[in-house]
Amino acid sequence: MSGVAFPPLVLPGDAHPGLGQAIARAAGLDTVPATLGTFADGETRVSIDGELRGRALFIVQPTSAPTNERLMTLALLADAARAAGAAEVTAVIPYFGYARQDVRQREGEPRSAQLAARLLAAAGIARVIVLELHSPALESAFPMPVTHLRADELVLPRLPADGVIVSPDAGGMKRAQRYARALGAPLAAVAKARTAADVAVPLQVLGEVRGRACFVVDDMASTGRTIAGAAQALATAGATAVHAFFVHAVMAPGALERLRAAGVQRIVTTDSTGPVAWRGVEVLSTAALFAAAVRPSAAPAEGRNL
Repeated sequence: MSGVAFPPLVLPGDAHPGLGQAIARAAGLDTVPATLGTFADGETRVSIDGELRGRALFIVQPTSAPTNERLMTLALLADAARAAGAAEVTAVIPYFGYARQDVRQREGEPRSAQLAARLLAAAGIARVIVLELHSPALESAFPMPVTHLRADELVLPRLPADGVIVSPDAGGMKRAQRYARALGAPLAAVAKARTAADVAVPLQVLGEVRGRACFVVDDMASTGRTIAGAAQALATAGATAVHAFFVHAVMAPGALERLRAAGVQRIVTTDSTGPVAWRGVEVLSTAALFAAAVRPSAAPAEGRNL
């Protein structure tokens, strides 16, 4: 019927379909299915199995491992949606892979994060909703408007005010300061030197931690070396217990074992990278956080920082 505005639709990608479904339920939106597969030569094949003409579409797809496949699938789904007549395509990216490759460290290297963002724009994605970019400055790398969500409302209720909030490196200080200020808790940091990609050597603890429980907060755990090194440094400085809170559970093989071997007692993360089912790890759902950003009544994405 002419003049009737239909509500948006949600398309759960293959990286974390359960989260896509949960976001749709929480936002009160319908989902549209897609068929994904591969050709004999390994090329990704997608087909959207629903009517999209004139509808706004949210594609939920973290670009976690295997990052290249997830990113390409997201781009193909966006292109298919635009070809099917979708009025606007928004990518909901709970975890954005390549976010740590936004600066050239030496001549001959690409700026991979910026290239990935341009790929999404070329596929027809008009807006992006993302959670906790590794560097907030990376927002400027996207050619389209970005809604950059924070996990504060998920993490803060799990943090006690009587512990010490610890940043495992200088790069995470703003997050740790924000948490400590909200809780009225003391703040500490671990100074470190990075000797190679994914390798960091803790140097010293800055702040008073002796006789206190420490809560290391970070945006992600990949190899686990940064948090494990911080835990060891804190124990040496007299901390009575060390707990780890990180948003993105990238968690390469051996990372969880490394954290536990370093004496980390409590591990809390979110489901941003995909389904997480490790024994003894507390996983916080991000569905309500993203649902608030995709509801039809939500504010425009540009410049919005929740």
